[in-house]
Amino acid sequence: MKRVTLLPLFLALLSSVAPVIAQTNLELATLAAPEAYRANATVYGYNADGTFVLLREGSNHLVCIGDDPSKEGFSVVAYHKDLDPFMARGRELKAMGKSFDEIFATREAEAQAGKLVIPDKSTLTVYQADLDDNGSPINPYLRYVVYIPFATAEETGLPTGPMSDGGPWIMDPGTHRAHIMITPPRKD
Repeated sequence: MKRVTLLPLFLALLSSVAPVIAQTNLELATLAAPEAYRANATVYGYNADGTFVLLREGSNHLVCIGDDPSKEGFSVVAYHKDLDPFMARGRELKAMGKSFDEIFATREAEAQAGKLVIPDKSTLTVYQADLDDNGSPINPYLRYVVYIPFATAEETGLPTGPMSDGGPWIMDPGTHRAHIMITPPRKD
């Protein structure tokens, strides 16, 4: 009796599915970016074992970060590439086991000393969603961040807390991480 092996068939099937999965991951990871910039953005995400990796080197000014599968819900971000050293430093410190407060203090000291350069102005967009039974994002919500390091409420005229109508306000004023938050009301 001739023995039939399914390994070649399985490998052929896997090789035809893997590009589709990779493309889907790239499409999901870029949801926070303006549609016109998604195809050429640099994209980071997580591989099968949860390691943070480069998924695609881009050719434009945006960096996208895919959803962290170890966290509940769905959240991806897009930001200007000039903000990447600041973000990468935060990821590095977090990987070292540092707390939010320790990361904040370290980056503040490094920015004050000129070791960590943060652009004078840069944007970040967060796309959050619930997940349906198939793991697809539903009920999306976008919020916007404009980094303006060391700016104060007095300089900008912005309040220091969220506005009920979702209007702009300044978070972390006077620090390296000062930024304008724009949080539109969620749709019902």
